[in-house]
Amino acid sequence: MDEMQNGEEAGLPFRGRFHHSTAERWADGIVHALGIVLAIAAGSTLLALSAFSTAPAEYVAVIFYVASLLTVFSVSCAYNLWPLSPTKWVLRRFDHAAIFLLIAGTYTPFLAQLAAGTATTMLVLVWTATALGVSVKLFLPGRYDRLAVAVYLAIGWSGIVVVGEIVDVLPYSTLWLVIAGGVAYSSGVLFFAWQKLRFQSAVWHGFVVSGAGLHLAAMLDLMVISRS
Repeated sequence: MDEMQNGEEAGLPFRGRFHHSTAERWADGIVHALGIVLAIAAGSTLLALSAFSTAPAEYVAVIFYVASLLTVFSVSCAYNLWPLSPTKWVLRRFDHAAIFLLIAGTYTPFLAQLAAGTATTMLVLVWTATALGVSVKLFLPGRYDRLAVAVYLAIGWSGIVVVGEIVDVLPYSTLWLVIAGGVAYSSGVLFFAWQKLRFQSAVWHGFVVSGAGLHLAAMLDLMVISRS
């Protein structure tokens, strides 16, 4: 019996999802394992080193960033590797909602470097959009998926509206790492949409891990290296 039949018997609203082979799931699992190791090892290093070079509010933002990163990789791993069942569909809600949290969590430490008025305005906008996105993903599962991708990208690149101020306060090395991470995430969306590509999920998540690694490096550069 193929996966589509299994999904339908398990009560899943299949709609063409969950059609990966065993080899594809193994590849995806390896990519997720790398992401979790990155989040734990590099995230712990960031937390340990930045404790001596950041203000209390900045450090809280960094804690939330690392927590959101680890949450995304852990939930995504559980969702993508979970066997076909109603539980997998529930995990999908949290997986897609966690993406919003990671975007907002990544933005927060960087926005905190701006002038108080700009920082407050941008944080309110980013977190309001995040709250709405999380609500839709949790309470309207399977709906507005294409729109959600556009919203992910819109929130992710929203910093462009204050790019002048960002350029003034962030070190150039940090800025280029942030941009490179954004490009990696955005480029991966092409493979996220390319559902018929073999190993599509592993490739897409490979771009996610790459983007996360670049943003972790940017955070370390901003909070530790540039202040040493």
